[in-house]
Amino acid sequence: MTEQHVLIVDDEPDIRELLEITLSRMGLRTSSAATLAEARQLLAGDPPQLCLTDMRLPDGNGIELVRHIQQGFPQLPVAMITAHGSIDAAIEALKTGAFDFISKPVDLEGLRRLVAQALQAPPEAAAGDPDGILGATTAIRTLRKQVDKLARSQAPVHIHGESGTGKEVVARQIHARGPRATGPFVAVNCGAIPAELMESEFFGHLKGAFTGASRDKPGLFELARGGTLFLDEVADLPLPMQVKLLRAIQEKAVRPVGGGGEIATDVRLLSATHKQLGNEVGAGRFREDLYFRINVIDLYVPALRERSEDLPLLARALLARIAESSGLPTPALTDDALAALGAHSFPGNVRELENMLERALALTEGDRIDASDLRLDQAPGIPGEAQYNRRRDDRSRLDAVGGDLTGYLEDIEREVLAAALERHHWNRTEAAGALGISFRSLRYRLKKLGLDPQ
Repeated sequence: MTEQHVLIVDDEPDIRELLEITLSRMGLRTSSAATLAEARQLLAGDPPQLCLTDMRLPDGNGIELVRHIQQGFPQLPVAMITAHGSIDAAIEALKTGAFDFISKPVDLEGLRRLVAQALQAPPEAAAGDPDGILGATTAIRTLRKQVDKLARSQAPVHIHGESGTGKEVVARQIHARGPRATGPFVAVNCGAIPAELMESEFFGHLKGAFTGASRDKPGLFELARGGTLFLDEVADLPLPMQVKLLRAIQEKAVRPVGGGGEIATDVRLLSATHKQLGNEVGAGRFREDLYFRINVIDLYVPALRERSEDLPLLARALLARIAESSGLPTPALTDDALAALGAHSFPGNVRELENMLERALALTEGDRIDASDLRLDQAPGIPGEAQYNRRRDDRSRLDAVGGDLTGYLEDIEREVLAAALERHHWNRTEAAGALGISFRSLRYRLKKLGLDPQ
């Protein structure tokens, strides 16, 4: 195996020597330059696999070198060494295309981690990856190229687009295609965490830190160590938590609730929202300084109507995935069904399409899904006014939901199905008849809810 080569660019001999010794102990070959001109010569004669450059150089600055590398060596990762606290300079470097940054005085453990991640080969894309970004339109091809480029960086990325467009899918692909792919991917919906629990959820807590803290609990930053932390619906964070999150990002450290010391963090930060974050800043609901920290690179996910030509491919792929996860054969989508889908506006985007196909699969008896099976003319049932008022006032039921409506409803459905099966001695045909659903629908629901009696 060829020895990997790292170019060090810094005008301070002591720093160059420290980096050379550290990298040589990692089994890496190094070469050094004290100026931009020397760095350009070395790049032309013996291109490295990684470049570490100081921000301030005698004949220019590191940003110029980043631009030079982006133009002439686009596959070469370059990391910036900045003065302590120079977060604005680090952000500028990331925007220009730097892989990551490290502050002086250089933390050797952090340096070794950065170098290892930068030199790690990106994972090969799996052919026909069912969890990938599906589509053949120009918008989706552009999005895939952007994802591949951003995956090689450690810069914070803010993903925006309408609800249901697949922002988390994009975030997972950025993680999976980058050097942190073997680390954890931790996703959190910022709007689903009660305000009083946010600090504990993000930063963790120690036993006895507050009433009910019966044990130490790691926070999301710690759980995502070595991987990616994805903050979905980041615009829903309350302002006090935004301040604490900003500090954690800038200091690359968190302090658990009840703890006396800080814990260094090692995460790639991705965020998303369906709101226009710039408008939230203008309205005073989102801090401008946090906006600039998480929005180093902006990535837009197109709505389904903006790539309607992808609809047949998406529909077939989603249907196959839903059927496989339910243990059912995949029915065919007729031409009429595809035409009906093409005429639908899909305000809920890909998520609405997926839900529609899931419902059609559960209710269809045959091996084909026709336009009528999609029930595009039927709106979801809306409870009567009296029933709605009763439920609105039922605080105990809201408390039982506990911030997870989907899980709560699945628990109710699971209980009803189990009761029907028990009453009919696990005869699924009789149970389906008693519930007023088809045998296929019952089988699908049992698979989905993990209640298959076989």
